[in-house]
Formats: sequence, structure tokens, C-alpha cells
Amino acid sequence: MIKLVCVGKVKDKNLLALIDDYKKKINSYHKLDIIEVKDEPIKDNEKAVLDIEAQRLLDRIKDDEYVILLDLHGKSVDSPSLAAKIDSIFIRNSRLTFVIGGSLGLGEAVRKRADEAIKLSDLTFLHQMTRLIILEQIYRSFKILNNENYHK
Repeated sequence: MIKLVCVGKVKDKNLLALIDDYKKKINSYHKLDIIEVKDEPIKDNEKAVLDIEAQRLLDRIKDDEYVILLDLHGKSVDSPSLAAKIDSIFIRNSRLTFVIGGSLGLGEAVRKRADEAIKLSDLTFLHQMTRLIILEQIYRSFKILNNENYHK
């Protein structure tokens, strides 16, 4: 199973339609669940906000899951490397979870729980856009792993 655990909801209908499209495409290869946790209103104490969101994320992650954070400070990967990583993880573990933080990022407790962190780009994206981008990359990974054609 692949799980995508995210802080906040996607409100844009056009973006939701694209996300749903990729979810359907991925589900033809592998079960995918997208779980949203409530985002905390930003206050003066950003650490407190991150801690609350981190706990909400951790509440949705099981002990036996391999957890990859999507984080600007993570390791850069290209599409073939991500495909190989997904394949390698599924050899050892049947549960893979990607985590997307909120607008402030990810709390320390989630960072400590993660098995690794990757970044999709040196650019900063809205976390709602990150959801679409990682879903496209997961779909691309399955196309690569199955030696199927996909536009480059």
C-alpha cells in the first residue's frame, strides 16, 4: 500500500480533478490512500503549530510503514531513482508512506520518525501542488518499473 499523508485540504476544484485522475491511474498499479489532516491556524508560535501538525501526521502513520518526507532539505532524486527506490522499498516493506507538511513545513517529531527525506525540486511549491507533483511521480515510477511508455 502507498499512503500519502498531507496537512490541509485541497480546495481548488481543478487541482482536485488532476489529483483524482492520478489517484485512479496509480490505483491501477497499486493501492493508494490519500489522508488529510487538519492544518493548524498559524500563530505567533510557529514551533507550536508544527508540533500540533506533526502529532496529527504521526497519528496517521503506523510503526511498520516506511516513511518518506517531501522536504526542501531532503535528498534530490530523479524519476528513475524514485522508481528504483519505490521498487526497493516494496521488496522489504509492503507499506510506503509519503508525508507532505503544511505551509510552515514539518515538525521535528515527524522528521525523527521518517526513514528518509527527498525533495522534488530546489523550487518551493504550495503543499497542494506538491501533492499533485508527487502523485505524478509515483505514477511515472510505476510506468518506469513496468517498462511502459510515458511521455518524457
